[in-house]
Amino acid sequence: MSKIYDYLDERLSITELRKFGEKKTVPLHKYSFWYYWGGISLLCFLIQLITGILLMIYYKPGPDAYNSVRAITYDVDFGWLVRSAHSWSATIFLLSVFVHMFSVYFMKAYKKPREFGWWSGMALLILGLLFGFSGYLLPMDELSFTATKVGLAIPENIPVVGHAIANLMRGGLEVSEITVQRFFAWHAVVLPLLYLPLLMFHLFLVQKHGNAIPESEEAVPVAQRKTIPFFPNFLLKDLAMWLFTLNVVAVMASLFPPDLGKMADPLGPAPVGVHPEWYFMSSFETLKLIGRVITGTIGEAVGITIFTLGMVLWCLIPFYDVNTPGGLKGKRATYFGLFCLGVLLVTTLLGYFVG
Repeated sequence: MSKIYDYLDERLSITELRKFGEKKTVPLHKYSFWYYWGGISLLCFLIQLITGILLMIYYKPGPDAYNSVRAITYDVDFGWLVRSAHSWSATIFLLSVFVHMFSVYFMKAYKKPREFGWWSGMALLILGLLFGFSGYLLPMDELSFTATKVGLAIPENIPVVGHAIANLMRGGLEVSEITVQRFFAWHAVVLPLLYLPLLMFHLFLVQKHGNAIPESEEAVPVAQRKTIPFFPNFLLKDLAMWLFTLNVVAVMASLFPPDLGKMADPLGPAPVGVHPEWYFMSSFETLKLIGRVITGTIGEAVGITIFTLGMVLWCLIPFYDVNTPGGLKGKRATYFGLFCLGVLLVTTLLGYFVG
């Protein structure tokens, strides 16, 4: 083992990496638990990569999309488990990204010099949502077909360019086999090519700037702040969270595999209870609530404008909250974050339980 280590160390500088890991520290305080959610999202993304590659071996985009998913689910050995793990890891991935985003926001980790970490994280969240949207149609059953059809109708309300964007994504005027092929290309090729280098950039920034501390800890003198070495202390705890998450994915995938409904029929009626996935439920319900107040296409356009404006303000918060801890702008930024979190939770619950 010593000879193997020396061989690798001479070529890969393992000792220098180990010294860097031992030198790097992670803040230790009562909010340290929130540091693990970025690692959880990374693990789930890796699970998606592996299971996605396995599914690509048997999946056939286009006319045979539904039948190929049916074969994966019922004919291929452990195909149902791989598909289920892919689905559940996607759910936990997006959940962990949302938790990570709000923890970063309320810890004020978007402030100087971490602005690009915030913006790259937001870009990763948007790409993650596009992963979910593009992958949802691929089984081409009744539910995924109808939900995608409703989802693609929303951009049509964008002035001037709305119809062109929707038609470009659909590959025509209606959701069809061409749409499945385009979504598969986005899901399996284009989005990964965009996501992976952005992820590397984001991880580089995290390593460069380290973990931010909440404002409540900034009042503690530097000499009295508690830290732990990244290697091996924090890394072992992070790996323990990975193991726990992997067990959650395995249990959920085994006990609650996703259903495969009937094959989509473009001429048939929409199935009862169609709604988007949970990560789109808030925006869907918000647009619906605004549409009840301002009816017609104008209401939908107003809803899209408000939602887009909110996203822009959320992304640009580093330009606003630049004052000292506890300042007025910082408090307003916190209230804005609490408002957005409340709207997200309330509208999601309304979408599921009230409709």
